[in-house]
Amino acid sequence: MIDYDYKRPDSLEEVFRLLQEYGPRAGLIAGGTDVMVKIRNTKKAPEVLISLRGLTDLAYIRKNGHYHIGGLTTHRMLEQSELLQNELPALYEGASRIGSVQVRNVATLAGNICNAAPSADTAGPLLALDARVTLQGPDGERRVPITEFFTGAYRTVRKQTEVLTEINIPAHMEQFGSAYWKQSRRKAMNLPIVGIAVSLRLDNDTISDSRIALTVAAPTPIRAYKAEEFLAGKPMEDAVLAEAGRIAASPECCTLRDSLRGEAWYRARIIEVYVPRMARLAAERIKKTH
Repeated sequence: MIDYDYKRPDSLEEVFRLLQEYGPRAGLIAGGTDVMVKIRNTKKAPEVLISLRGLTDLAYIRKNGHYHIGGLTTHRMLEQSELLQNELPALYEGASRIGSVQVRNVATLAGNICNAAPSADTAGPLLALDARVTLQGPDGERRVPITEFFTGAYRTVRKQTEVLTEINIPAHMEQFGSAYWKQSRRKAMNLPIVGIAVSLRLDNDTISDSRIALTVAAPTPIRAYKAEEFLAGKPMEDAVLAEAGRIAASPECCTLRDSLRGEAWYRARIIEVYVPRMARLAAERIKKTH
């Protein structure tokens, strides 16, 4: 039996107090779909698990200029949000492909991001949507671009005494279309072999701006900056999109990794094929909503 103490505070202030009191002996738990699996697999647990389940005011999806999503928003809430389906479809698609309905009912967006698995389904969409995360601690609040949040596999810039309270997506992303593809061996209850998220903005039939994000390709979720630079000012044509896919899959963007789930050459081929497909889908969505 794995022993640990369980605390369920009702306020952020109480969370911070407990984190300071127990220091590295404490761990945070939200939905628990990652934390409890890790505890079972490793047979190790923090001395104290501090639950965030009592912080119900951190579960929300709002648009007030920017898009604001509370850290304890569940993936089921994201999946059922008409706002996301219509205006941020890549994030909707990423959330709706996580686990099963039962998992999505309890798993939270902040938990998925803070776990920092290379395969996190919401990480790619958030990268493609220019997201920023709000971290709160006893010393105050800070906002970090999602591009600077991941520091390694299962590592982030979040301090031990901080809680990720909100994900913010800038208002200008409503001008972009977006799409996400998860390549896996089956449609449900499986981690991706590779994930591709694309967002772009068009000026007539010219690509004026774009974001391309990859998950599982590297130890951390990444942006394919060289492919984005190539697309800027280019026409929305098959040959252009195919070259962007090639660049995204090349060492110019990242050194693709082999793993038990998939080899680098296979990941490269999926990226080459699905970057153009997701770009076309993102462009189609702009035309439908504007």
